[in-house]
Amino acid sequence: MLTIDNLTYRIQGRMLLDGASATLAAGWKVGLIGRNGTGKSTLLRLIREADEDPDGAIRIGKAAKLGWVAQEVEASDRTLLDETLSADTERAGLMHAAETVTDPDELADIHERLMTTDAWSGEARAASILTGLGFSQADLGRACREFSGGWRMRAALAGVLFAEPDLLLLDEPTNYLDLEGAAWLESYIKRYPHTVLLVSHDRELLNNAVTHILALEHLNLTVHPGDYDSWQRKRSEQLALAQAQKAKQDKQRAHLQSFVDRFRAKASKATQAQSRIKMLERMQDVVIPLEERTHPFDFPDPEELASPLFVLDNADLGYAPGEPVLRGVNLRVDNDDRIAIVGANGQGKSTLVKAIAGRLNLLEGNRVAAPKVEIGYFSQDQLDELSAGQNAIDHVRKMRPNATEGQLRSIVANIGFNRDKAETKVEKLSGGEKVRLLLGLTALKKPHILILDEPTSHLDIDSREALIHALNAYQGAVLLITHDVYLAEATAERLWLVHQGRAAPYEGDLSDYRALVLAADKSRETGAPLAPPPPAAPKRSDTEIRRATADIRKRISSAEREMEALQKKLASLDEKLADPSLYDRDPGEAQSLGTKRDKLAAELGIAEQAWLEATEDYEAEASA
Repeated sequence: MLTIDNLTYRIQGRMLLDGASATLAAGWKVGLIGRNGTGKSTLLRLIREADEDPDGAIRIGKAAKLGWVAQEVEASDRTLLDETLSADTERAGLMHAAETVTDPDELADIHERLMTTDAWSGEARAASILTGLGFSQADLGRACREFSGGWRMRAALAGVLFAEPDLLLLDEPTNYLDLEGAAWLESYIKRYPHTVLLVSHDRELLNNAVTHILALEHLNLTVHPGDYDSWQRKRSEQLALAQAQKAKQDKQRAHLQSFVDRFRAKASKATQAQSRIKMLERMQDVVIPLEERTHPFDFPDPEELASPLFVLDNADLGYAPGEPVLRGVNLRVDNDDRIAIVGANGQGKSTLVKAIAGRLNLLEGNRVAAPKVEIGYFSQDQLDELSAGQNAIDHVRKMRPNATEGQLRSIVANIGFNRDKAETKVEKLSGGEKVRLLLGLTALKKPHILILDEPTSHLDIDSREALIHALNAYQGAVLLITHDVYLAEATAERLWLVHQGRAAPYEGDLSDYRALVLAADKSRETGAPLAPPPPAAPKRSDTEIRRATADIRKRISSAEREMEALQKKLASLDEKLADPSLYDRDPGEAQSLGTKRDKLAAELGIAEQAWLEATEDYEAEASA
């Protein structure tokens, strides 16, 4: 289906591809991966332009139809459904011809082609795709101009999916979608009857929807069967093998060089020395690819405050009086909360977090925040709030006006900007670099509650991993809106569901929620009513659970403090006992320290058992 043969490409003098080759077979679902800036989107563009040079380094199967999302659909008066149907130009042309052609033979050929391509089911297929991507049935008859740019981008994606090209190119398709749309797209790609080549940093999509990985690394392309995780394991094994081979070669090289140095001047050994010199010259270096390191994110731990940090009490949220988006919201945030907020786009997730962050006044009800609580808020909308013409140092200076130039540069370096990037104007930064800057500025506030609304859209996979590590190390509360299931599952412990004007805790995990979403999509496709989930047993509120478990949580905290103190004492004793001279210098002291260590180890075992029992008691009480 697609052949790339010895492709070399530069852009503005920078080499992106150097003799790269790869072959993709028909029907494969291929994830194109690589760090930001390596040239993935450029490669997709070169593939799109390949038809203009059929004898070039990129060749596509004969008569293969190519499809991609070029840009958002126009803000026209055409309905959303009509716009999607028009994306299949062959179908649109045949349908028009069927109404205008009068020649019986030609008309018969047209109807035969319409039957072969299943054109008559087009409206149902288009409607299914649009609803899968988050549009309602009522939306299908609305004019495209009534939708925002993000929704019109979804419409463009719907159009290319409806056209069903033989080779479908997708560049970060989940960036336009919520978690529900991403789950639907994952399922759709798995069923897609033709070849797909997609650029994505969504690990869940790359693990569940693709059959092969096409890796763009070190200016070259390599194809690997399997999903992203299997590629990563194989890559790690190859790196370990290369390191072992290099160590072996270095040892062999040192041995040969030693012989040469010892016997080069001796006549009797000159021939052997020259032979080994030639062996050294012919020896090919084992090259270990340089690991491209991702700068870590860092969220400093906040000052400890008493829970709750924040409460919404019977609150109505919205943008116009009398027109609430969410009604009667009763939610609270505590110190140790890790909450993912789920719900389809347009239901009010961003409205909810804006109200919590204090960026949106309540229409009704109460908003109660703990004294001195600091809330850090990140949203993709803030990318446009960065000051054009200013660099990262300028933005940090606004928050640290009394800092010296050296201190400012140190802060910017800690965020992840080297000397050159620190002085680059924000409009010249990539999307990922802008996200990194905004997250760094948010961290400077040392927030007690960290609110992240779609933080990963511009981050590559390694940066997303770094964000996961930072969030798990952070000691404050986290509220997360994301379409990245891998990120949510790795960091969140509870869910809030925003749906049909309500926001409340969701009893279940992300797997339960995704299954419910996909079941709803299937019911729309088949026309069968969706069986409602079995009614959950009455659940106590978070406040009731915390009251009921207050004594148990004190036991857990006490046991944790005791374990930490004992571990420190053990570490100190182990350091002393590791000194070999102690046993000759003062055998009595060594024996005394050994006895003390045994006692501390026994105490640690008791503390660990107490912690384990308290934890089990907590889980039993909380789930009762």
